[in-house]
Amino acid sequence: MTTENQTELSLIDKLQDLKYSYRPDIRDRDALEKNFREKFEALNQIHLTDAEFARLLDQIVTPDVFAASRHLRERNSFERDDGTPLFYTLVNIREWCKNSFEVVNQLRINTNNSHHRYDVLLLINGVPVVQIELKTLAISPRRAMQQIVEYKNDPGNGYSKTLLCFLQLFIVSNRTDTWYFANNNSRHFSFNADERFLPFYQFAGEDNKKITHLDSFAEKFLAKCTLGEMISRYMVLVTSEQKLMMMRPYQIYAVKAIVECIHQNCGNGYIWHTTGSGKTLTSFKASTLLKDNPDIDKCLFVVDRKDLDRQTREEFNRFQEKCVEENTNTETLVQRLLSDDYANKVIVTTIQKLGLALDGSNKRNYKERLELLRKKRMVFIFDECHRSQFGENHKAIKEFFPNAQLFGFTGTPIFPENASYQQIEGEQATWKTTEEIFQQQLHAYTITHAIEDRNVLRFHIDYFKPEGKNTPKPGETLAKKAIVEAILQKHDTATYGRKFNALLATASINDAIAYHELFKSIQEEKQAKDENFQPLNIACVFSPPAQAIAGDAGNRNEKNVADIKQLQEDLPQEKADNEEDPDKKKAALKAIIADYNDRYKTNHRIDEFDLYYQDVQKRIKDQQYPNQDLPHAQKIDLIIVVDMLLTGFDSKFLNTLYVDKNLKYHGLIQAFSRTNRVLNGTKPYGTILDFRQQQSAVDEAIKLFSGEQADRATEIWLVDSAPVVINKLEIAVKKLDEFMRSQGLESAPQEVANLKGDAARGQFINLFKEVQRLKTQLDQYTDLTPENAASISRVIPQEQLQGFRGVYLETAQRMKEKQKKGSDGPETEQLDFEFVLFASAMIDYDYIMTLITSYSQQLPGKQKMTRTELIGLIDSEANLLEVREDIADYIGTLKSGEGLKESDIRQGYETFKAEKSAQQLAEIAEKHGLETSVLQAFVDGIMQRMIFDGEHLTDLLAPLGLNWKQRRQNELALMEELIPVLHKLAQGREISGLEAYEQ
Repeated sequence: MTTENQTELSLIDKLQDLKYSYRPDIRDRDALEKNFREKFEALNQIHLTDAEFARLLDQIVTPDVFAASRHLRERNSFERDDGTPLFYTLVNIREWCKNSFEVVNQLRINTNNSHHRYDVLLLINGVPVVQIELKTLAISPRRAMQQIVEYKNDPGNGYSKTLLCFLQLFIVSNRTDTWYFANNNSRHFSFNADERFLPFYQFAGEDNKKITHLDSFAEKFLAKCTLGEMISRYMVLVTSEQKLMMMRPYQIYAVKAIVECIHQNCGNGYIWHTTGSGKTLTSFKASTLLKDNPDIDKCLFVVDRKDLDRQTREEFNRFQEKCVEENTNTETLVQRLLSDDYANKVIVTTIQKLGLALDGSNKRNYKERLELLRKKRMVFIFDECHRSQFGENHKAIKEFFPNAQLFGFTGTPIFPENASYQQIEGEQATWKTTEEIFQQQLHAYTITHAIEDRNVLRFHIDYFKPEGKNTPKPGETLAKKAIVEAILQKHDTATYGRKFNALLATASINDAIAYHELFKSIQEEKQAKDENFQPLNIACVFSPPAQAIAGDAGNRNEKNVADIKQLQEDLPQEKADNEEDPDKKKAALKAIIADYNDRYKTNHRIDEFDLYYQDVQKRIKDQQYPNQDLPHAQKIDLIIVVDMLLTGFDSKFLNTLYVDKNLKYHGLIQAFSRTNRVLNGTKPYGTILDFRQQQSAVDEAIKLFSGEQADRATEIWLVDSAPVVINKLEIAVKKLDEFMRSQGLESAPQEVANLKGDAARGQFINLFKEVQRLKTQLDQYTDLTPENAASISRVIPQEQLQGFRGVYLETAQRMKEKQKKGSDGPETEQLDFEFVLFASAMIDYDYIMTLITSYSQQLPGKQKMTRTELIGLIDSEANLLEVREDIADYIGTLKSGEGLKESDIRQGYETFKAEKSAQQLAEIAEKHGLETSVLQAFVDGIMQRMIFDGEHLTDLLAPLGLNWKQRRQNELALMEELIPVLHKLAQGREISGLEAYEQ
């Protein structure tokens, strides 16, 4: 097997072939800084004194990755010893290819507390910009990722105190498998089971085929000009979040294709990038590159609805502050079009405003005023370019701007097959194909590619089949009451215990109103019959009838009416529905909003509909917050819709779509794609529960939009059926059983403690994690039959599963701590600990308090749950990891049948915790020779501000009269015991400054 050293030397050879200079002489910090100085002086044609260079280093080296990244890309100034300014750049920012490119290896950086060695570093003009960490084939590159995160968390690490602060990219490889990711400040740079803060990528060619072998990757990605381009053009500095973002390969190819098409002036084109692939970032980057193109006079990014206008503008401004301003009306748009100001070169607007600006009959003479621009070179980029009004606006743009180039983004192109279909009752909607309008496809990244890349999820589709003789045919609807009952029965399964939320897509506004009333009445009946019934939080949203709002004598808000009309341009069913009996629909929507206000203690009104709509969207996205920050009562479980939210709306916490409307082709794919945003292991797929049995429509849509792999589309898009997954679960459990027996142990949770050595414990972790992953997938299947459920119970009984979950968490936590402390061996190197798979939404702190209350109140002989079972449940939940020991100890002080109220239980637990914490602090204080009251005050001060101040720690130990060396040792020893206490008190919140003492 190739060793790590052989892989390293082979990579250096490859980089030398790519014309990098190999610098074996640069092995420490002094040599790195000396080389940087030489390159800096040559680039800026200057000679610095030693004092000036020391000051320069002091000025540019910063622990702030974002600030360093800006510094790398900008022209900066420095005051010389004689007081004169020196304007300089660290690299040639105009022509990155003309910089020097060097490779160094085995660089050792020694700082006060860290002694790290780095496998391979790439320098541009002496500045380290890429770190490459290598592993042997037997070790997953994910371990190298963890290692980098651990290095960065080390106190006094080289990343924050040396030129390594300029690192932009990390690359990890075991030679056959290569990944890369952006550097970031710590809040965007943690590697854990959620993978929420560390997005990482594999490189791919224009055909989306992966390039993972290290040699091929180096050739395609690390070629000097390519790397310079990647860093200078295709990394985005997100100002609002102080974060670096890497563009994905397909986004880069799309931007290049648009820029090249404009450069060559070769007509229009469209980009087929699937829903959820980050089209806004792609279009933003294309727009900003065009902003600096002197051949282009204006670049307009055109969206089709007011809410998308706002969303896109906010996204653009998130990437770069104030890069686009709001167009409050068409007059503002016209003024910005006529402006020569550089800030107005890129404009985000709606297609409706653009249409008005080019309407010759408009009394404000917009078209006449824009005559000055007729011959200018204009670029129009359209988001979701197949939307309703595009045909006529496209014609108007081409007639008025003969030199314009038009580019469209779409996740669901219009092909001949879906160019014309029945969209709303009684009206035929005709569509031209995307290719007819835009001439040529510039790049494609289909949902098939995105699923294979794990950028979006697969779908689980349950075609609901009612029991009985006279069942509806495909496309026909069921009785609404039967659908409501089915949703209430299946919702907790579909949404993993309400961890996620759902949409109900209905066929008309009248249907949406009827559903809202039905859910209300049926849930009230169920509550009356069963006090334990937990009703769903239901919301409903559809556009109000503009004519009824306009006719309201008390409403003079013309802007609201205009906004509603604009909103409805892309809501054909709602627009048509609102033509009939508008007053009745207005009254119903008023009642729905009043119900919403009552539930959420808000104050929305129909004549400010947009604010209500925004609030609904925010609550859907806010599902992520744990209960202590946002109680479940403030969230939405189910949103009833007609057309709204079925296109253009993204939330990682929406996982289920209930369908009671006929969908077809791109409308179907758009609606389904609301559910398949990636979150983590607890969301394995998007769930579709179809009450109209539209399997043939689904199969047609999948085939049409799968791109080149139409023959394998269903296999790629859809998850396996329940029997197939149950079979996989059976195999996974069998492997676990065989492993335990191979260790001379029974396959039982209590025997895991008897495993000998980290290698065996690591194998248990890997094997049981697969069992839990498959069980999590099956837990969200809405179509399990009683036979399926019985099979799962036979394969792994619930009690056994729960027991294994508990020992998994305990074992993984212990091994993770060991790994953190640097005692890596081949046994722990490959371990990838997952805790998120073991966290339920419903089994949270509140739920446990309710269970403890029930335990306290149950009479002897009528026990529903024993003390052992209750503690076992707590031990198996990852979201109770921090508090499970305290809760278990507290339960030990209680008696079954004591009859305490929940308020008593909660108060008792808080008192118990406080006493236990005080006792723990007293023991720590005694051990370290401190006054208990002084240590308690120190901890209270940290918790009050959520800030850890190292100077206060020095003050705490001052009375001991230690020299600096002894004091440092005592500080580290004290903090090792205090950190777990502080984390427990923080309950998941971040304590700023504490990371410096965390190993």
